[in-house]
Amino acid sequence: MDETAATEDKGLAADGTIRREGSVERVRTEFAPVVGAARVRVAEAFGPARLHSAYLYGSVPRGTAIPGVSDLDLLVALREGPTARDRAAADGAAAALDSAFPVIDGVGVLLFSVETLLGEADRHDAGFLLACLCTPLLGEDLAVRLPRYRPTSLLARETNGDLALALPRWRDRAAGATSGEARLRLSRGIARHLVRTAFTLVMPHWGGWTSDPGRSAELFARHYPHHPERAAQVRAAAAVARTPSREPGVLTALIDDLGPWLAAEYTAAHGRRHRAPEGEAGENSWPPRSATRKDARRGPEPEPPDGDRRPHPCRPQQTPTAPSSSTGARVRSVKSCCAGAATTSRSSPTDAS
Repeated sequence: MDETAATEDKGLAADGTIRREGSVERVRTEFAPVVGAARVRVAEAFGPARLHSAYLYGSVPRGTAIPGVSDLDLLVALREGPTARDRAAADGAAAALDSAFPVIDGVGVLLFSVETLLGEADRHDAGFLLACLCTPLLGEDLAVRLPRYRPTSLLARETNGDLALALPRWRDRAAGATSGEARLRLSRGIARHLVRTAFTLVMPHWGGWTSDPGRSAELFARHYPHHPERAAQVRAAAAVARTPSREPGVLTALIDDLGPWLAAEYTAAHGRRHRAPEGEAGENSWPPRSATRKDARRGPEPEPPDGDRRPHPCRPQQTPTAPSSSTGARVRSVKSCCAGAATTSRSSPTDAS
């Protein structure tokens, strides 16, 4: 075994479960004022009758945020299901924070009911987000009422197994993104989703967790040595996730080439999770879909039989197949598009949300 692989931090506790990432103490000094203001704004926006608790997630509580480039991600747990009035309150708080603090580039607010966050249907999706990726900001921490999570195929399927359903919505949103600002935000959300999907595709085989886009891309490349073109695409997407682009070609490359390939590969490895049809793909959610997500009652899809999955590409028994000449040409053009577009962003790629 490679010595680095044997000693690297896999984000796990001593019992093999995924450690909770981030803390208020890790927030960089530049972001402390906006975090403090977020605490006040959220409390005022919802009040004790509606608000149960609030959390930070993303690069800000991980201590890796880039001033002027990273956004602020918040999750709000409501005592009952979110309403249109709640959404308006969240949008108002987000707009106020974004305009008052140039250190952040956008604010995303996810609204969930306590019932959804603790329920079986979202146990390995929204529940995992809260328990492992969120940092408490206000109120009782619901993580103490959730289980510990391991980097399993079930977790992979439940968090990112609906990519195929997101692609048509992304195409619609990309068609309507006529301004550079709209494409900037959409490219960041989609790139994040794709990089995280690429990582969770190989997560059970690596046996750990990371939210770092660059590391996620490198782990994907390590487990897909016979697909260098796809590895290059995922690396380019990681750059867009950190420093998004206004270029229309970037969205096309992500949605129409890398996205469909990942969706097919993911379904073959882990199966597909069927989500409620009213879900939307948003820029600042987990995975990117609407922050106003409805509390749909749905159960997890059963594990498919072994015969319904093909062997994973990083397993020795699979014989790798080289892409056709036409596919290879398309992948190279996508890599060039994403790599070139990433240079149009305001900062050089480093670790951001």
